[in-house]
Amino acid sequence: MTRVLLEAATRAVPRISLASVSQIGRRRANEDDLRCGQVESGWYAVLADGAGGHRDGAVASARAVQALEARSISRMGDWSPQTLDNAMHTANAEVLVGQDGRAICDRMLTTLVVLWVDTVRQQALWSHVGDSRLYRLRHRRVDFVTRDDSVVQDMLDAGLLTAAQAERHPHKNQLVAALGLDGLLEPHTVRQPQPIQDGDAFLLCSDGWWDSLTPRQICDSLTLAGSPQHWLQLMQDDIRACSMPYQDNFSAVALWVGDPHQEPHQESHRGA
Repeated sequence: MTRVLLEAATRAVPRISLASVSQIGRRRANEDDLRCGQVESGWYAVLADGAGGHRDGAVASARAVQALEARSISRMGDWSPQTLDNAMHTANAEVLVGQDGRAICDRMLTTLVVLWVDTVRQQALWSHVGDSRLYRLRHRRVDFVTRDDSVVQDMLDAGLLTAAQAERHPHKNQLVAALGLDGLLEPHTVRQPQPIQDGDAFLLCSDGWWDSLTPRQICDSLTLAGSPQHWLQLMQDDIRACSMPYQDNFSAVALWVGDPHQEPHQESHRGA
């Protein structure tokens, strides 16, 4: 599944262009879901990675993404971190509705990451729960603007693992937070709108995508890419070259502000 929306001119900022892709990998079903598009006040991108037996992960991710997209279309004009926080809670409520009194071990869960870009204010907002990521490439570096809600990330932050050990850890995909769990949801919503700059490139992706790529590969592929769709294709080529025997579903949305090639990008100092 590939969708491309290109060349939306705005008065306030350079052209916004975006593309998306979702692949099944070597799994029996694709439990990732995504939506992206343009609204009157700007652009939105939403991506989720579901988990659950009997393909319920696909149900969870679809519920979350559809709810977030609906809120993005209807509420982006009400531009604030609180509005985005509320949208995340709405998405969680939609997943909870589908639980039907299931036991904890049988629940359907999903990650969720969202980016809002306001082309009038020239600002971005984002939020996430789980280990689906948002990267921003700007001024020769990759900014990891989300932090994984995972056991291994907690161990890494506590100094119990090195970056190399975290990359190989057998439980690196074990989550500590997701949509669909009882209790208080605490989305990681940026607390202040962030300015966008001409040349910014954003990448939302599931763990099946980022797990096969280094920051260097993400940057190098951007340098070679002529469009967001081309960028995604180059990264897909790198993912497939890894030939992981149990390749997870892998999905991503790429959004460019103007032309990223105006400033060359390079790898950040943080590990993958």
